[in-house]
Amino acid sequence: MNKAKVIFLCTGNSARSQMAEGLLRAMAGEQFEIFSAGTQPRGRILPEVQEVMLDAGINISGQWSKSVMEYLGKTVFAHVITVCAEAEENCPAVFLSMGTHDHWPFDDPAKFHEETRLDSTRRVRDQIEDRLRLWLDEQGITPKEYR
Repeated sequence: MNKAKVIFLCTGNSARSQMAEGLLRAMAGEQFEIFSAGTQPRGRILPEVQEVMLDAGINISGQWSKSVMEYLGKTVFAHVITVCAEAEENCPAVFLSMGTHDHWPFDDPAKFHEETRLDSTRRVRDQIEDRLRLWLDEQGITPKEYR
């Protein structure tokens, strides 16, 4: 069975798209091939992102920050989901015209004040999870419980 390919796009590929990738893999990884990338990758995942994902029982240490250009001309995605306005505006048009395209804007954990970054990142993780649950319901898929 060919799994539908899903990519989550943001600017730095250091927070939101990484959380979405890890969450969808935990919730419905047997249904999809899941990727994330950035239009201007930062080359690392924020430590707070890794921490809040571990708090939820998801280890994303095997994920890494990568450029959307790694997939250009190589992979066709059934679902392209941008999770920030900048990626929506700056993503190569070829991605946005593939399969279905959704735009789910979330706050950027990289821009949170250091003293509130962990709690704010946890809030964004939960918002992404809620949106993924709605999306999976729209796809007729019941998410696995992973916590």
